[in-house]
Amino acid sequence: MKRRTRTEYSILNIATGIGGYILNTILGFVCRMVFVRYLSADYLGVNGLFTNILTMLSLTELGIGSAIGYALYKPLAENDEEKIASLVRFYQRAYYIIGIVVSCVGLALMPFLNIIIQEQPAISESIHLLYLINLFNTASTYFFSYRSSLLVVAQQNYIVSGLNYIITIFQSIFQSVFLVTTHNYLVYLLIQTAGTFIYNVTISIIAGRRFPFIKARSIRPLLKEERQSLFNNIRDLTIYKISGLLVNSTDNILITFFQGLATTGVASNYSLLVNTLNSLLNQVFNGLTASVGNHNATESNEKKFEMFSFLNLMNFWIFGWAALGIIFCSNDLVRLCFGDEYVLSISIPLVMALNFYTVGLQNAIWTYKQTMGLFRYGRFLQIITAVLNIIFSVILGYKWGIFGILFATFLARLFTNLWYDPYAVFVYGFSKTPILYVVKYIQYLVTLGIAAGICFVILTPIHLPIFVQSIIKILLCSIICNFVFYIAFRKTQEFQKFKEILKNVIFILLRRK
Repeated sequence: MKRRTRTEYSILNIATGIGGYILNTILGFVCRMVFVRYLSADYLGVNGLFTNILTMLSLTELGIGSAIGYALYKPLAENDEEKIASLVRFYQRAYYIIGIVVSCVGLALMPFLNIIIQEQPAISESIHLLYLINLFNTASTYFFSYRSSLLVVAQQNYIVSGLNYIITIFQSIFQSVFLVTTHNYLVYLLIQTAGTFIYNVTISIIAGRRFPFIKARSIRPLLKEERQSLFNNIRDLTIYKISGLLVNSTDNILITFFQGLATTGVASNYSLLVNTLNSLLNQVFNGLTASVGNHNATESNEKKFEMFSFLNLMNFWIFGWAALGIIFCSNDLVRLCFGDEYVLSISIPLVMALNFYTVGLQNAIWTYKQTMGLFRYGRFLQIITAVLNIIFSVILGYKWGIFGILFATFLARLFTNLWYDPYAVFVYGFSKTPILYVVKYIQYLVTLGIAAGICFVILTPIHLPIFVQSIIKILLCSIICNFVFYIAFRKTQEFQKFKEILKNVIFILLRRK
């Protein structure tokens, strides 16, 4: 199989991720609008609640995926088939165990559904049946996903993303058609289950054909010291990421408890917009992670830091731009897509944008923390984040409702990993003072504040028909943000690096033609 350069793999991964995601997102929004129009708000609440519960059970990237991904970078770069096969076999057995554990824990949680959902929702299906189907969807994935992860680490995420989007697009079309014709949520859910199963089987076959040596009967087990190193990394990552799930996946549960399923359904429309935007932008970093890992395995600390600085600026640029879009455009989009009754006060988009920006700005940090193997730093700090999040959410949720619960998540992160993760990467990864990061962070924050002030002055007075208003605000917000960011950073080394990489990308694309 022909090997490509890191830049070529990055282009393929990013292009496939973004292109497929945009098409899939458009169909997803259509499907969502059909969902809202043909089913009650309680179905939205059930959907959001089960997503949160099963995300908390989801262990796809809890330690094992990231740890083995890190371990695979070097043997993949050296084409060491024996070592690759050994790691994948270990991966497979571990994921089988996790799939069984997730199934058992998920079943054990069923009796507690009636405690979380205090009022019986206005739905015709059994809550427990719907939960079981969602649980099967989640648990079955573990018996296949070790092979898709191998493709991702091998810088072939474009295959995984492409197949996923093709299947999801057809799935969304079928779901929309059946919702319109049957108004049946159970059929909607069963179509989703069929799509998940088809994807899992297909990606498993593709990986087996691209790496046939992973199917060999006689594969050398990992050495004791190799297993010990992996177990240490897995332990550290598991502690870190389980705590992270407690931070990121409790909001809908707490909103349901304090304000009911219907309110969760209304808030989930905003969450859908924010999560869609977040997932779209993360396609860039998903496409780059394996290439960054390969770069870190072969380059000096100075080269690593130079690449990090470039990625950090790009990270600020896209997440800062998107955060202002959430503040100034999300209410219009919700009104346009779902109706006036689903619009919340401006404080909700504001606090969602705050969470979105502060977490998004960590992407470059987390990419380097993962690909440099700095798993043990800060693993226990995330537990403190989770505890603070629950305490703050209960206190502020009782006082301020949805806003308080979302703001509590920001406060919990502010006191813990928002400052420690950059510290760990700079000190233990780059051997540099974290003051460099703080200076850049403040510079980015001031620039974002200037762009926000201009957007507020120009966009707030606009009152037009909702469709036209939405388009004009999105365009003006984009123009203002990019102009301000360009003026602020056009002379920096990071921006010069961007122009250099852009020239290389254009050269590769023209050469391919």
